[in-house]
Amino acid sequence: MRILITNDDGINAPGLVTLAEIAAEIAGPDGEVWTVAPAFEQSGVGHCISYVHPTLIAELGPRRFAAEGSPADCVLAALGDVMRDTPPDLVLSGVNRGNNSGENVMYSGTIGGAMEAALQGLPAIALSQYMGPATAVLDDPFQAARVHGPALIRELLDRADWTADADFRLFYNINFPACGADAVKGIRAAAQGRRQGVRFEAEPYHAPNGRRFLWILGGSQTAQATPGSDVDANMQNYISVTPMRPDLTCHASLEALRVLEKG
Repeated sequence: MRILITNDDGINAPGLVTLAEIAAEIAGPDGEVWTVAPAFEQSGVGHCISYVHPTLIAELGPRRFAAEGSPADCVLAALGDVMRDTPPDLVLSGVNRGNNSGENVMYSGTIGGAMEAALQGLPAIALSQYMGPATAVLDDPFQAARVHGPALIRELLDRADWTADADFRLFYNINFPACGADAVKGIRAAAQGRRQGVRFEAEPYHAPNGRRFLWILGGSQTAQATPGSDVDANMQNYISVTPMRPDLTCHASLEALRVLEKG
């Protein structure tokens, strides 16, 4: 199997090292793992692409490339240049340092990389590691992802639905809980949730030279969330798996909206 890995924490992120290990185990001794990752951290860029300026790409080693762009740019760089003649069988994005469950999904560059792969017709999985007090004391804070990731990915490849749904290919979002591998209780198939009362906000800051800046701040990652959701599962030390697609249509409301149709 030929696997492409990317992330949004950057080419030197420790989570990418973990993902390379996971990918190597999945690919097997006869497989290949290719890395095309952002040259610099791209957290929070979502599904952004560098549409109005070129992307510099550099080869750092065998099958290892850094691109000055977003995770979605990196997927496009791999398919259009680096791996043009040998496209991947699977795209893995992560392992993100921090969760991408709940409302975080909408901001995540990790998700953006997997989504772009799905839009290109490829099987794709985003992987993220919840962080907290229990992971802070571990020698390897990505332990839960490293230990449980390979088997779960194999299960998804063998048993999950990879078909196109309403013209959009599915991809999967995996979040590992903030605990050691031995403390993981199991796996939950879960919908994307929402932490109650959590919003991003802008906080003004005045530099010593008098100039005014803004810091973008996130909210509590342990706030109560929708029961049975990905956040809820992660907070109970379960791995969450969420099927997703690049379709923001609210299909439940579409029929009622037809009363507005004219002509």
